[in-house]
Amino acid sequence: MLTPVTVLTGFLGSGKTTLLNSMLKSPALADTAVLINEFGSVPIDHLLVRSSTEQVMVLDSGCICCNVQGDLVQALRDLHFKRAKGEVPTFRRVIIETTGLADPAPILHTLIQMPVLSARYSLSGVVTTVDAVHGEAQLSRQFESVKQAAVADRIVMTKIDQADAATAARLKARLERLNPTARIFAAVNGDIDPDGLLDTALYQTDGRSPDVARWLGMAKFRPVAPARIGSGAPVATAPSHDSDIRTYALSFDAPVDFDGLIDGLQMIMTLRGDQLLRMKGIVNARGGERPKVLHAVQHTLYPDATLPAWPDADRRTRLVFIVRGLEEQFIATTLQHFAASAPEAAPAT
Repeated sequence: MLTPVTVLTGFLGSGKTTLLNSMLKSPALADTAVLINEFGSVPIDHLLVRSSTEQVMVLDSGCICCNVQGDLVQALRDLHFKRAKGEVPTFRRVIIETTGLADPAPILHTLIQMPVLSARYSLSGVVTTVDAVHGEAQLSRQFESVKQAAVADRIVMTKIDQADAATAARLKARLERLNPTARIFAAVNGDIDPDGLLDTALYQTDGRSPDVARWLGMAKFRPVAPARIGSGAPVATAPSHDSDIRTYALSFDAPVDFDGLIDGLQMIMTLRGDQLLRMKGIVNARGGERPKVLHAVQHTLYPDATLPAWPDADRRTRLVFIVRGLEEQFIATTLQHFAASAPEAAPAT
């Protein structure tokens, strides 16, 4: 069974460590391994160290804390084998805390694309902290902050007690425009339910049916008329904001050629991956009875998954995008061309 990994990111001073410290006090996270970049400068306070090695600390809560000053791949690999040998307590999930200026996309790419990791770990999602007091200014000045919010599954507005109501409301509205699919939480001194925050995957760990509508967030994007493959029908776009960040949706009425769709997405990611911040989709693949789900961040396409059944009566292929200066017509034309490139086979005679 793969160990789920959550990436915790956020701009400098946005309260990542405060949030992490609070979460690690919860009994629900007692069997969690935490990897922190530049560990020496990031205090894990309010917690007692029960035992430690040069790079691994076992906390009184039962959590494992690891110092990652070099290769993330090596750190995760070593942690896996230490668990297998009984050198560290068993853990069922991993949290990776990034530095404040980190671009989370390379970490996501490493987790998904490196065979030594993808055989042992699965990416659960991204949690981003945003300072309720300074968040608006950071989003305006620092693209790192915009990107961290755009790729998030969960956004935590921190220091909410220090911001006036109008400032907090403006920031929340801006974050909702920037990333319509992310759930937004508010926290004071990191006080938050870790289960609701970390359970970000489409498939929930408690066996519940996947909530595709919530995961896809289609209803939060501007309505778009269905596009027929090859029709060149335009897609809807939201107004430009935050350094030319745009959100839009594309849909196909007829079943699509799945391999062609993947080829089209791969081409877009190869040519314009830096501008493709995030993509999610549910796909009606030609010749298949069950829907497939897709998810991409920049140059990285997550492994596709097949759902047990359609979540509702809507059988369209639906894709949503968060991009930076990437023209919607380029995406629409590319995917329409590739998705229709392999016609259905004629009946045998």
